Amino acid sequence: MSLTKEASVIADLEHGIILATVDIAATPERVFEALMREEDVLRWWGSEQSYRTTLWEADVRPGGKWAAGGRMPDGRTYKVEGEFTEVESPRKLVFTWRADWDAPNETRVTYLLEPMEQGTRLTLHHEGFAGRTAACNAHTSGWQRVLGWLRDDLGPKPAAAHYFLFKLLAPRPSFMVDMTAEERGLMMAHVGYWTGKLAEGKVIAFGPVADPAGGWGMGLMRVADAFEADGLTSNDPVMLAGKGFRYEVFPMPRVVHL
Repeated sequence: MSLTKEASVIADLEHGIILATVDIAATPERVFEALMREEDVLRWWGSEQSYRTTLWEADVRPGGKWAAGGRMPDGRTYKVEGEFTEVESPRKLVFTWRADWDAPNETRVTYLLEPMEQGTRLTLHHEGFAGRTAACNAHTSGWQRVLGWLRDDLGPKPAAAHYFLFKLLAPRPSFMVDMTAEERGLMMAHVGYWTGKLAEGKVIAFGPVADPAGGWGMGLMRVADAFEADGLTSNDPVMLAGKGFRYEVFPMPRVVHL
């Protein structure tokens, strides 16, 4: 099975059951740990725009208690607590759920962790909302956010981006006004090459500069390192043709852009 990008969450409003699945690029052992270990939960569960978990306590064993609490952006606080009824690390976890905003109701949550070739499929059942449509809907959207946070926290992190300004120097200062048919064809291939890199996100912008002393081309690359930047410029069709073009590439320590 291959990993899917988004968490899938549906609600059976008639029976008051929420069913959700999410694929996570981590082992079941690591996912189980992230669901239960305090330092993990406090890191991934929440966001500045919605709420932030600031308390997590869990005695992870059948009959053990757990409690979570946090703060909303407007300063309001909340608390959720319950008891573990089944613990089969790292495959299954069942616990009761009592939220202060849904008091005095008690519901039940089940986590099932299935190993996959590329990670883990987490399936969640949350039941006990029969006859309480509003509460069921609220928890459905809540689990959509929560499972997305967990997936993003445990998933692969994007490599750090580095920025380089590149300058393409033509064979002669008058190139922009007297290029030959062959050179014009090379420039069309050059534009096609960098347009492809633009689509890949490797370059942010590029184009000609009408310098009175002689036109030249420029662009801004967003790549992993200087080695990748050198590879991109070296493989430009105008460089492979060996017709006198050359590149100057300059690292940019800081870039501000939209």
